[in-house]
Amino acid sequence: MAQAGWGQQPVAQPGWGPPAAAPGWGPPTTTPHTNGMAIASLILGIAGVAACLGPLGAIPALILGHKARDEIDRTGGVQEGRGMAVAGIVLGWIGVGITVVAIVLAIVIALVGTTTSDTTSSMLRLLG
Repeated sequence: MAQAGWGQQPVAQPGWGPPAAAPGWGPPTTTPHTNGMAIASLILGIAGVAACLGPLGAIPALILGHKARDEIDRTGGVQEGRGMAVAGIVLGWIGVGITVVAIVLAIVIALVGTTTSDTTSSMLRLLG
């Protein structure tokens, strides 16, 4: 290497300087992935309401949705899908509500049907 003269700046040589970081060596990174229970909760919630599965879709949607939401909150951003878990919970509760209304209607129809037939037969006996 030549010595720099008076008043001249030294010429930088290629390859000299601080070593660069080796490729692939950096801070560890994680890409968030969607929680599987959140996906299952959403699918069961939709199926429970759309296909009229009643408690067969609603109750598992509620259980999986609550578990997924808690797991997502605990991981602190490593897992995604909180919105799907909440949607599964909401659809699960809608499915439970539809099931309860259907059971109440079935009971009312059964009671009204029994009362109506008794009233009709009693009236026919009185008339005939």
